[in-house]
Amino acid sequence: MKPFAYVRATSLQEAADVYAAHPGSRYLGGGTNLVDLMKLGVETPGTLIDVSRLPLEEIRELPDGGLRVGATVRNSDLAADPLVRTRYPLLSRALLSGASGQLRNVATTGGNLLQRTRCDYFQDLSKPCNKREPGSGCGARDGLHRDHAVLGHSEHCIATHPSDMAVALAALDAEVELYGGAGTTRSVAAAEFHRLPADRPEQDTVIRPGEIVTAVILPAAAPGAVSLYRKARERASYAFALASVAVVLDLDDGRVRRVALAFGGLAHRPWRATTAEARLTGAVPHADAVRAAVDAELAQARSLRDNAYKIPLARNLACDAIAELAGTRPGSPATP
Repeated sequence: MKPFAYVRATSLQEAADVYAAHPGSRYLGGGTNLVDLMKLGVETPGTLIDVSRLPLEEIRELPDGGLRVGATVRNSDLAADPLVRTRYPLLSRALLSGASGQLRNVATTGGNLLQRTRCDYFQDLSKPCNKREPGSGCGARDGLHRDHAVLGHSEHCIATHPSDMAVALAALDAEVELYGGAGTTRSVAAAEFHRLPADRPEQDTVIRPGEIVTAVILPAAAPGAVSLYRKARERASYAFALASVAVVLDLDDGRVRRVALAFGGLAHRPWRATTAEARLTGAVPHADAVRAAVDAELAQARSLRDNAYKIPLARNLACDAIAELAGTRPGSPATP
């Protein structure tokens, strides 16, 4: 085992100061992903900075009706919070779709966002991987890639981001709050927090060196809006998404006043379907219109040898979820 130093930070500034003194350190929350990667030798930090005991475990209602979720709030606590369950049910459902109960009891909000891909080539030191070792190549392109990306990938990397929670946050227009030291903070839209692998696949997010995720900000839920998270996976539980979809739908007199649609399991980050959203806004959400809008979004998909199935899978998930929310799915209560 490679030796490493361990520091338990007592404040955000102390954590930032330790990182500045030891570049390349890693912040430790629940450790459910980082510790596994250290065991595999993928991550070899010289210093671990434990931020799990910082006062960031609060879920607080904001004056405008939104929520501020601290970075160390456990996934199980966030999923069970009454305000989350009533105002943002897709977020609760997304969290409960991920991992196991034991892992959710340990995993944190910030750590969930920062988890790394589960691509086998990334986790295997004997295989080439540009994300792990820039310039070594992407073994998955000509290897096993049934679970890999069909949207936003590049010749450098075809990995997908594994988080369910991040997909829900992208659809909810959430923001990620970051602390950069010396009292400086900034916010990044959750949908833009993760990067596409066009040039630097080793950089998963837009976080600057040493920045710490301190909170996720959820905007106030629109009155009357409904939401849903749906996930397709290899087995009923404890599996990452082959494809998933998060939908927020707000109807006005039978027409779409606003829709937010995000896909998971298809790209290097949660994929906000802005083309489909634009086509659906103002439309009556009947089956043909919804399918045409989703097809317009997925027209930019580029499948590989073994993962073309993801495109119709994602289409069907999105169309069915929107139909359920709009009450147009055969057999739904709103359907004659």
